[in-house]
Amino acid sequence: MITQDRYNFDNDVRREHNVVLLSGSDEVGRGAMAGPLVVASVVLPPDYVNPEIDDSKNISKVKREQLFNEIIEVALDYAIKIYDHNFVDKYNPKRTSQIGMEESLLELKVKPDLCLLDAEKINIAYKTLSIIKGDSKSQTIAAASILAKVTRDRMMIEFGNMYPGYGLEDHKGYCTLFHKAKTMELGVLPIHRKSYKPIKDILEEK
Repeated sequence: MITQDRYNFDNDVRREHNVVLLSGSDEVGRGAMAGPLVVASVVLPPDYVNPEIDDSKNISKVKREQLFNEIIEVALDYAIKIYDHNFVDKYNPKRTSQIGMEESLLELKVKPDLCLLDAEKINIAYKTLSIIKGDSKSQTIAAASILAKVTRDRMMIEFGNMYPGYGLEDHKGYCTLFHKAKTMELGVLPIHRKSYKPIKDILEEK
């Protein structure tokens, strides 16, 4: 059942913290063993409500694409940051997520009164609020999760065309049995994260 619960959650936050403009930040690709980690931050109009906006993992691909376009159109501002496999290997997934949230928020031209983060803490001169499972509770964080996921999924589909046989267009670089089996069979790709255990194990066996 589609409800306005996530919009109401954001309004409760506004009242509790006496603010108007909220930003939401979320990442996608932290657990993948191939491809980039993508972080998005977005500021929605305070009166904008769309009950279909939910955690990106709970929405169909077609609906995510539709919502992606709508969010970009209605947003007061948004920023999407992409960090490749080398960056993730260098800084680790958690730190990359933090850097992405910090950099995407600083890139916003519309400064939020309060930054809602999906289960993350960052070092930035803005007022922030970390929310566990924020992408399923907050409309603004959910909107950020959609921007990040659609951006990353599009990239992984392109990588799937570039590197046929690995199924990147389907599993999007995550550690599925198929992905691991095909990597063992066909070899480690340039876009694989060499710091991840499944890839390290394959490289050690070669």
